[in-house]
Amino acid sequence: MTSPTFDNTYAQLPERFYQAQLPTPVAAPALIRANVELARQLGIDPDWLASTAGIEMLAGNQIPQGAMPISTVYAGHQFGSWNPQLGDGRAVLLGEILDPAGARFDMQLKGSGPTPYARGGDGRAPLGPVLREYIVSEAMAALGIATTRSLAAVSTGEPVYRESELPGAVLTRIAASHIRIGTFEFFAVRKDVEALKILADHVIGRHYPAASKSSNPYLALLEMVIKRVAGLVANWQCVGFIHGVLNTDNMLLSGETIDYGPCAFMDSYNPGQVYSSIDRGRRYAYDKQPEIGHWNLMVLAQSLLPLLHPETEQAVSLARGALEAYSTQFYQSHVSGMARKIGLSAITADNINAGDEALIRDLLGLMQAQELDFTLTFRHLSDPDKQAKLDPSLAPWLERWLSRCQDDASQQPDYALMQASNPMCIPRNHLIEAAIDAATHRNDFSDFHALVDVLAHPYDEQYADTKFSQPPSVEEIVQNTFCGT
Repeated sequence: MTSPTFDNTYAQLPERFYQAQLPTPVAAPALIRANVELARQLGIDPDWLASTAGIEMLAGNQIPQGAMPISTVYAGHQFGSWNPQLGDGRAVLLGEILDPAGARFDMQLKGSGPTPYARGGDGRAPLGPVLREYIVSEAMAALGIATTRSLAAVSTGEPVYRESELPGAVLTRIAASHIRIGTFEFFAVRKDVEALKILADHVIGRHYPAASKSSNPYLALLEMVIKRVAGLVANWQCVGFIHGVLNTDNMLLSGETIDYGPCAFMDSYNPGQVYSSIDRGRRYAYDKQPEIGHWNLMVLAQSLLPLLHPETEQAVSLARGALEAYSTQFYQSHVSGMARKIGLSAITADNINAGDEALIRDLLGLMQAQELDFTLTFRHLSDPDKQAKLDPSLAPWLERWLSRCQDDASQQPDYALMQASNPMCIPRNHLIEAAIDAATHRNDFSDFHALVDVLAHPYDEQYADTKFSQPPSVEEIVQNTFCGT
């Protein structure tokens, strides 16, 4: 049986980037779920992962050969407020593994005990947040959106204490890396230019090797990160995803979605929707995410100024020029995605016209006014046989839309494209909460497993008219989601 093969590079950076940290062993680890498909992609034998040795690794009880466990340090702006030192308070980076194609991934244990950055916390994770991250991160992967992945979840056999006693668990998270905008902030605020350069060179080598060929590699790095983040946020908007804690310490240089604490997918369309219980100022509402993406990138640009140019004024000018591209890049990604959702296959960001923009905008306006379900409205639009299920208020818009589609060579909407762009099933809040409740209070994981299995195929028509595709009843609506730290 094949265990992970480690090839660590971040742990070879200077010691001020991290602290060596072993996970804290747990009493009675038990496997909840192993991600068989992901394990195979990473070159890990799923049978080994589910074995006693594999479970001991996933729980943090045994350190696999070649691993170099560390907790990384970073800073961050949290809800706009500066925190000069954060770090992995309840996570241990076991090390980096290479998949069969040679791609590098971090393997991190989340909920594996306190670290020097725990700030008084117990370093543990309740079962509920572990299940939530497993469900949503894997759903995002199936939707084709860049994300960290969940390799496994194990229970610990030990309670954790929040408002009440809860079962504990550990999540094994896989990421292209865990380097954050906040990692750069940590060194920038300390004016540690040497560390900034070491970190930037590491990120270029790991994620953006083409930048090394530029006359200004660090400007190229910034430009590439900006483009990747713009596309990521646009993809979130197209599926109705609300991150919930879009702090600078929760935005990765790799452009992957990370931190699935109080995140949620919208049910009825509301551009100002907020679910996170801690986002009292509505900073990270659905319609604020594009501008927050830009704000976070401004922080990154500011951190990189010493590397962009030796003269501050010139460095600022270069950073501003790079940041100006964000709005155009977000617009291009978003409008192209929305055009696909309504079957305008010939439309790209370069040739969309005002009439097409109005068509998209007016549909969203009707959805908001009638409080229509975001996901199902687009999905029913994607099937001529389901259009009768649409709200009657959309009838005039449907006529405009069909008339517009007749202008294209195909003479009709690209229904195949629409069905590949509009999921049937998303990780709906009420289904996640039901799965967590059953697992936490009845030790019943059947709802969790069923939800993960269905969300691996979000576009599959077989789930139409099942509970997995339907919006919540009035009694099932989830108003708030919680961080769970």
